[in-house]
Order: sequence, then C-alpha cells, then structure tokens
Amino acid sequence: MRNALYRWYEGLLTRELRRRGVIPCHIGVILDGNRRWAKQVGASAADGHQRGADKITEVLEWSQDAGVQVVTLWMLSTDNLSRDPRELDALLEIICVAVEALADDGRWKLQHVGDATLLPEDAVDRTSEAKGLHVNVAVGYGGRHEIADAVRSFLLAGVAAGHSLEQVAAEFSVEHIAEHLYTKGQPDPDLVIRTSGEQRLGGFLMWQSAHTEFYFCDAYWPDFRRVDFLRALRSYALRERRRGK
Repeated sequence: MRNALYRWYEGLLTRELRRRGVIPCHIGVILDGNRRWAKQVGASAADGHQRGADKITEVLEWSQDAGVQVVTLWMLSTDNLSRDPRELDALLEIICVAVEALADDGRWKLQHVGDATLLPEDAVDRTSEAKGLHVNVAVGYGGRHEIADAVRSFLLAGVAAGHSLEQVAAEFSVEHIAEHLYTKGQPDPDLVIRTSGEQRLGGFLMWQSAHTEFYFCDAYWPDFRRVDFLRALRSYALRERRRGK
C-alpha cells in the first residue's frame, strides 16, 4: 500500500512539473548524511559511504528524465581530507570505484572539479564524447580553494602574456573570476539540494551560487528518494526568481 501511494504521489508531482514547465538547467547536490545513516542502522561508516555511492546513478537518471542538463555532485570536500586516514582511504576508494562506474556507464559526460590527483587519470577523459548529462564530480573540492585558484590562474596568465602585475591588477574584474573557475563555460547552478537536514552550504560553489535557490531535505543521502527529488524541483518551480533585481 505504501509503495502504491509513493508511486501515485510521484506521478502527481511529475504531472505538476510538466504543467509548470520550469526545470533547473544546473543542479548542485551536496551528498550529506552517509555516516549518520550508517550509525542509525548500526553499520560502518564505509557501508554508509557505499550506500551513498550506490544512490548516484539513480539521481542522475532522475535528473536526465526531468530535463536537467548539468549536475554537480559534491562527493568530498577539502575539509573531509582531514578525517581519520583509515576512513578517508576507504572513502576515496569507494569514490574512485563510483566514478569509474559512471565513466563505464557511457551515458554521462564527466568533469572533475577539485583536486584532480584524487581520481583515476582516465575516468573523466574517456567520457568526452558522451551525449547525456554533464556531471561535475566535486572531489577534494572547496569553494574558497576554487576562488583562490581562479585568482591565481588569472594573475599567472596576465604575467605570462607579458603584462606587469600592476597592469593585471588594474584590469581585474569579477568577470575574470568566472573565466577561471573550475566550472568555466557552464551555467551557474539554478538549484542546490542538500540532504541530511543541515541548512548550510559549507563552501559549495560559493562564487557560482550568488543567485541560486536552495532546498534542504531532511533525508540522509542513502535514503534520498525520487519523491524527495521531485519535491525539490517543485519547490524551485514555485519560487519567483528575481536574481537580485
């Protein structure tokens, strides 16, 4: 009975979204709550991270079905790199296997945002011809690090072009930041979803999210359901986006 009600509700939400016709182009997802889910069910942290990794393909399929074009998945932050080495090693192995599986799937065009040394070298490259969703895999990612890297890249490019540091600084503008972000050339996220009930961004896409809508879901990431995803899209569709105007 419960499953039947969920299917009915999913159908209701899907029809409402189609009627409204407002779907975010770019969704950012903060995959939060794996360890708390594991503690709740009496499992290990590694088991929680694995269940979280198993959820990714489902969410990408839901996104593609809905008409989303870009999804950014925050899988590991720079802060997470200071965790207990044993847990971190297990988590990195799970992430690498998950990214390899996404690459082998062949449907998604992957791009790494963050510390490129943390992922298999060829996993992202071999998806360059994929026609499905553009999926940003944020591993070893921090918003402050991204902005610092963007500024550094701009300054170095200017000096390499023969300009003095004073000239480069004088010409510096906010547009130059966007041109050197990890996500350069992509639309900024329209919607960011965070699971686990935490209501903060933690540095996720700090520059890009100036006009982003946020949706905070109480479910831990391994328990995130299609109905939760559709509720997030409905919440976005009901909002009036003024972009600061």
